[in-house]
Parts: sequence; C-alpha cells; structure tokens
Amino acid sequence: MEIADLITPAAVIPNLRATSKKQALQELARRAAELTGLHERAIFDVLLERERLGTTGVGNGIAIPHGKLANLGRLYGLFARLERSINFESIDEQPVDLIFLLLAPESAGADHLKALARVSRLLRDKSVCEKLRGTDNPDALYALLTESPASRAA
Repeated sequence: MEIADLITPAAVIPNLRATSKKQALQELARRAAELTGLHERAIFDVLLERERLGTTGVGNGIAIPHGKLANLGRLYGLFARLERSINFESIDEQPVDLIFLLLAPESAGADHLKALARVSRLLRDKSVCEKLRGTDNPDALYALLTESPASRAA
C-alpha cells in the first residue's frame, strides 16, 4: 500500500489554522466529510473516541489521528501542515505541526493497520518531515508524501 492510494492532491491542507487539538480534529473532520461524503459529526465523533483511548500524537511534532467508519467504501487519508504548532497531548509532550488523518471502513482490518504502518514509516523519516515543514505549496507537499521510498533513498 502506497500513500498515493490514500490521499489525493485535494486531501493536502498546506496551512491549517487551529489553536487546539479539538479545533484541529473538527477542521480535519470537516475536510474529510467533503472528500468522503460522510457526515462531519460522525467523523469527528470517531476521532474523539479514538483520542480518548490514547493520544495519536506520536512524537516529533507528528499526529496520526485515525478511525473506522461503517459507511466508508475505502481508506481515506488527509494531510495537514499546521500554520502554528499546537498541543496534541503527544507522547513526547512536544507540540504537533504535521497531521496525517486516516479513515478506514469498519471492515478494513489488516488494510487499516498496513496503512497506519505505512504513514508512520513515512513520517518517522526526519528528512521527509523537514521538507514537509519547509514548504506550504500543496503540490510540493503532495509530491513529498507520495514519492516512492526507493526514489527518496537515491
């Protein structure tokens, strides 16, 4: 599974304005509703429910909020680069400025986990994160996110 299977250029937000974790999740739910055709509130509720289990702020300024929804036909991703870092209650207690939202059908099972692992692997790459933080051009962000790992190694 590649990142390009999860996101489209329309799913990249170069300058998300949010002052809190809740506001960021609300805005991401709104944008995800536009992409998926699902109700914004249903998406927001699933994301909040997941955050109650434990933060999706994975450290190094990165959060990967995710959830499963019954009426979703496929996996959806949404990437946001925040205008300003926010407190996301991350495991390293550092503020977050890069968020990759992942939504999966309830039946996704292993595909959901594979997608989470793929996103996590990409965002653990410090050079990728530096480049993502270095541009607010949506096309450049999409290209950085969807570049194949082999071409990054070159």
